[in-house]
Order: sequence, then structure tokens, then C-alpha cells
Amino acid sequence: MAQIPQKIHELTVGQLSARSGVAVSALHFYESKGLITSRRTSGNQRRYSRDALRRVAFVRASQRVGIPLAAIGEALAQLPEGRTPTPADWAQLSERWRSELDARIQQLSLLRDQLSECIGCGCLSLKSCTLANPEDAIGDVITGSRLLGEYRRRPTEEGAAPAGE
Repeated sequence: MAQIPQKIHELTVGQLSARSGVAVSALHFYESKGLITSRRTSGNQRRYSRDALRRVAFVRASQRVGIPLAAIGEALAQLPEGRTPTPADWAQLSERWRSELDARIQQLSLLRDQLSECIGCGCLSLKSCTLANPEDAIGDVITGSRLLGEYRRRPTEEGAAPAGE
């Protein structure tokens, strides 16, 4: 990949895409979310300052560890005068995000462990199926394979009864 000469202070969207490895459409999306900014030339072409490369790298690194774009945007918005994140900024933010990531890892590990119990059972209302029917919320009322969203009650002569019974 050709290097951009240091004397060039602004990048076209194509140059930013080539240097960052991010698709042009993704760069436009990042811009629409306020993660990066550009100015428009008299011909209405986008021009990005060179520091957009670091901002894009920051966004991509954050995404790779599972940080949602909304949280990334909030972090970037807190930087003074919209400046480019520094290694110190990354250290501070990564420490703040660590507990969120740890909690997410714990949830995913639990889901992974529970998934093996559910494969092939065919019934999503079993007490052991904690994925589709946590704590068997409808198991005392109906039997068979039903999702929580499919369960509806309808009035009968004796009171409320489950739909389809």
C-alpha cells in the first residue's frame, strides 16, 4: 500500500479507507454516528484530517473487544475539543470497560454451558431449558413445546386458560 506523504494533511475517503482497512460505507456510517468528522470541499467531496486514522483505529479496536458503537461514541465525545484518543485515553477507557466485558463474558459462558443441555430436547418449556423459558415460567400452566411469546391466555367459563388448550 502506498504511503501518504506527510505534507498531505487531509485524506479523501478512499485514502482513509485504504489506510485504515475500513470500507468507505463503514466510514460514512461512522461519520453519521459522530465517531469521525470531515469537511466538505467546494466540490462537495469529503476530506478527513490525518487524525481520523487514529480515531478509526480506536473505533475498530473498541469494536473488536465488544464495545458497542454507542459507548464508543460517548467515550469519544468526552474527549476535550473532540481530540484524537491517546494511549492514556485508551488505558483509562479500557479500565472502565473491563467490568462490563467481564460481566458479558460471564453471561456468554453461562449461555454456552446451558446450550449443550438444550440441543435436541425439542421442548422449550422444560424446567431444564433456561435459554427459552427461564425458571419454567409457563411450565405450570401448559405443556408441550411453546415459546414465551407464543403463550396467550383466553377467557373461558372457568376463568383464564392457555390458548390452544
